[in-house]
Amino acid sequence: MTPARTPSTVWLLAGLTGSGKTTFAKTLESRGVVRLSVDELVFARHGRYGVDYPEPDYPAKEAPVLAEVCRRMVELAASGHDVVLDHGLWRRADRDAAKAMVQAAGARWRLVYFDVDRTELARRLTERNRRADANALTVTESALDDFIARFEPLHGEGEEPPPPIA
Repeated sequence: MTPARTPSTVWLLAGLTGSGKTTFAKTLESRGVVRLSVDELVFARHGRYGVDYPEPDYPAKEAPVLAEVCRRMVELAASGHDVVLDHGLWRRADRDAAKAMVQAAGARWRLVYFDVDRTELARRLTERNRRADANALTVTESALDDFIARFEPLHGEGEEPPPPIA
């Protein structure tokens, strides 16, 4: 008799820009978890947000990339790979949809909530705005306020804080 396969784990990350999702995801990646980054794929295909295309164009560029990344996440999870979705999942409906996709693939999800206050986000983004890489979307103070207004905080969704990773 073949022993039952342990279901793969898909790490779903929820948090605002600058909250630490990519840093956490890269740590998991260094341990063999497949990291899927929406921002990096948008950057590779379209360039830098607010530089190579206007900021309002980002949602139209992001949507097909997100769909592609989610398909890949499901394929990997179904084939037994642990995955981390390096994406903010700002809306509860998006988090619920991601959890349903993971479960349909026969995997288990861990929803990690990066709950960082505005002051700390602003400090981190000031530093990050000096960079020009795929994970350094320039975020102004007014954009940060808009992001905060649109983010749906997590309550009772099975969320957990980022676990310590030594």
